[in-house]
Amino acid sequence: MTNKPLDDAGAAQKPLDLQQNRPHSARMYDVYLSGKTNYAVDREAAAQVAEVYPGIYTCARENRDFMHRATRVIAEEYGIRQWLDIGTGIPTSPNLHEVAQSIVPDARIVYADHDPIVLAHARALLDSTPEGRTTYVQANVTEPDTILSDPELTDTLDLTKPVALSLNALMHFVTDAMDPYGIVDHLMGALPSGSVLALSHCTPDFDPETWQKVTDIYNASGTPVQFRSKEEVTKFFDGLDLAEPGISVGHRWRPQLGHIRRSPDAEPSDALVSLWAGVGIKP
Repeated sequence: MTNKPLDDAGAAQKPLDLQQNRPHSARMYDVYLSGKTNYAVDREAAAQVAEVYPGIYTCARENRDFMHRATRVIAEEYGIRQWLDIGTGIPTSPNLHEVAQSIVPDARIVYADHDPIVLAHARALLDSTPEGRTTYVQANVTEPDTILSDPELTDTLDLTKPVALSLNALMHFVTDAMDPYGIVDHLMGALPSGSVLALSHCTPDFDPETWQKVTDIYNASGTPVQFRSKEEVTKFFDGLDLAEPGISVGHRWRPQLGHIRRSPDAEPSDALVSLWAGVGIKP
């Protein structure tokens, strides 16, 4: 099966609020990746972050490359053929489905995000192989049942078979007050044995003072964040079997599989990357 198109008529009936008057986390991330889907207000906020943490561009690139590597491992080593990617963000090729379907042409991918900005660009996520399928769900990770019960998801994924749950650079936007661990437990609880969690998360472990400044900038822009320690990130994998090399700084998780090529003397420091990443398998 191929992708299922978005409903243009339905979308036209409800104009999207793209929030162009204030900085937005998805567009700021697009700035970090040198994308073009952003506005002056986003570039200004991103510049504020970069002023206190110049490594933000490296962090974003390494996060993206981790997603590519993890997707390859999940497909090749664990035989997964289905993905649920939540917190998709603005499409940046190669997207997850492009990596997965380059290995497994019949892979099925459901993207989910609550952001109207992502919805406006979601067509770029629907360019599936003829054998596979991609679709998009407009929903918030803080309401996991709305994702799991969405007809687009249930029509695309077989939840009796293993699914890879991809949560990349998402959960630091879910504060403790929103019950982040309960959300991940709920999502993984709906998936069968053999399913996989791939997760990356920014951390203040290597430079707490700098990351407090980053936190203040995001909070002031109206986007609450909570960056977590390695111990706190590891807690998301409770009950799962960690794939080697366990919870690692982003660029150190299976680096030989990545697209970023660098000489040993050009490898970024852990503090520059400041990203914990891991893959866990549900027994």
